[in-house]
Amino acid sequence: MNHFPESWGRPRNDVYGPYDHSHLYASQPRQHTQSPTVTGTSVLALKFNGGVVIAADNLASYGSLARFTDVERLKQVGTHTVVGAGGDVSDMQYINEKILDPLLIKEEYQNDGHHLRASHIYRYLSKVLYRRRCKFNPLWNSILVAGWDNGKPFLAAADLLGTTFSSPALATGFGAHLAVPLLRRICPDEAAVAGITREMAIEAIQECMKVLFYRDARSMNKYSIAVVSGEVSDSGEEEVNVEWQRDVELKQQSWKFAEGIKGYGAQVV
Repeated sequence: MNHFPESWGRPRNDVYGPYDHSHLYASQPRQHTQSPTVTGTSVLALKFNGGVVIAADNLASYGSLARFTDVERLKQVGTHTVVGAGGDVSDMQYINEKILDPLLIKEEYQNDGHHLRASHIYRYLSKVLYRRRCKFNPLWNSILVAGWDNGKPFLAAADLLGTTFSSPALATGFGAHLAVPLLRRICPDEAAVAGITREMAIEAIQECMKVLFYRDARSMNKYSIAVVSGEVSDSGEEEVNVEWQRDVELKQQSWKFAEGIKGYGAQVV
């Protein structure tokens, strides 16, 4: 045996060969990263009469540092769907590259004329998130799925716990506190969607992105916006179109309004 104190109880390497440490870790529990480092903030979406508008800024923050300013957090999945993700950027990239892309390749490879719709993508992602949560290795994302499904607009959300819900106006992150109340002013329920035009929906989303830029320290003034619209022809066929506007910059950026807020500068609370 080796008589050095740090090696007591172990065979000598020069006689029995190097000691195998693998058995020390065989019974240890599997450990996963549970602290997101690079994160994205809010994703906003609103239904209108004929489609859905979804938007997300291009910032990925390293803690409180605005580190990456060109991260696209919206992804078109197939011909009917756009997926937006907030939260951990690495988990978002895993979902895009390791889950959604292989799913689309497998589906389109058969070339049978069938395409994945928004509800299909949504159900699949919600099951993936719930399964990872049950394994105590969640994907640290909040996801919005917007698209066109069965002749009408589709919008639903899922989070890292696998919780699923839908509404005509949805947002993740700080947008759930700051933007959703503004969106619900024009769209309080599903019945109000019929009275919302495409222009009204885009204007409302742009106004909410401006509010988030002023109020959310993890947002920025450059964002991407996608409009999924569709219609049913007389023959019963659906025509779906996805229009993109990338690197949109907020206009009329001014902090002069802060001079009228109590507690700012010379103002007395």
